[in-house]
Formats: sequence, structure tokens, C-alpha cells
Amino acid sequence: MLYILEHLEPRLYKWCYLEYQHISQIVGKNKLMFTNIKTESQRKKLLPFGKVEKRSVTELNLQRACILDPFAQETLKPEDKLLFDYFIFGGILGDYPMKARTKVELSNKLQAATRNIGKEQFPTDNAFYVVKQIIENNKQLSDLKFKDELELPIKEGESVHLPFRYVLIKGKPLVYPKLMHYLKTKKGF
Repeated sequence: MLYILEHLEPRLYKWCYLEYQHISQIVGKNKLMFTNIKTESQRKKLLPFGKVEKRSVTELNLQRACILDPFAQETLKPEDKLLFDYFIFGGILGDYPMKARTKVELSNKLQAATRNIGKEQFPTDNAFYVVKQIIENNKQLSDLKFKDELELPIKEGESVHLPFRYVLIKGKPLVYPKLMHYLKTKKGF
């Protein structure tokens, strides 16, 4: 089984890099492939975290592939591990409200099955975590707990609103500490 992240942003932003690093920790470097990584410098940066492919996943002619798309009609379930060898995610900066970019960029271009993990928008690392729980740990989506929207305090009187769905682990939302630090110290909010 391979988890594939199709990078769909114009560059490898710092937040992408940190989220991709976290995804590698979640699913394991040997089970992760980044696709659509156009520049040599981006490929070198991501190589410590998984396999790296210059081509788009749409050019790889994968069989038994599943695209994770919030607009898919069917919800992912543990039995789907018998149907699919590849789970494809869009590496997309989330718009709020959603603009169906996964559908436009992947689902409409690939001859592959689609599944959702709910209709809400997850940060990419959280989406990987949820899929791993369902596919590798035989959890139903209903077995997992979530929190919609986070308010991340930056400093006295300032915070960042994150309008996404987060998995709760032991009652706390799954947020990569390095990403949290980056958001807290980033200039220009």
C-alpha cells in the first residue's frame, strides 16, 4: 500500500513542507510518495520524507487507486484496503469555504475510485491520519473524534483562526508542534 500526496500548490511553502514532514511521521517514509514535485530543489527537500516523483499522479497510470475527495459520494471504510493499493491525496492549501479543488485537479482527471472521510475539510496531515486509522487500524470513521475549527493563540490579544476539522487524540487536536510554532512566529498575519 502506498499513500500518494499530489502537490498542487505553485511552490513548496514552509507550511506545506512542515505538513509533509508530519505526514511522513504519520504513515512512514516507506509508504509515502510525493508527486508533481517540479523542481530539483523541492525534490531534494522532500526526499528524506518519502519517495519523490516529478510527474503528476495523473501521468502514472496507477491501477487500484482511490482518491480522497470530500465531494465523493462514498465514505472510506476498512474493507476498502482490499480494493485499493494507492490512496491519493491533494496537497492543497484549503480555501474556506471549499472550492472542490481535489475534484477539479484529481477526481475529474484520473480514472480512479473516490472516497470521502466526511464532508468537512481537513488539514492534509489530519486527512492522512484518518485514512491510516481506517485502512491500517480497521477503524470506522464514526470511531474517531473530531473538533471543527481551532483558534490558535499567537500572543496577547492575537490568534489565528483555522476553519478546518481536526482529529482528536486523547482529547487534543492533532496539530504538528513545528507547524504550530511556525504559525505563532510567522510574520504578516
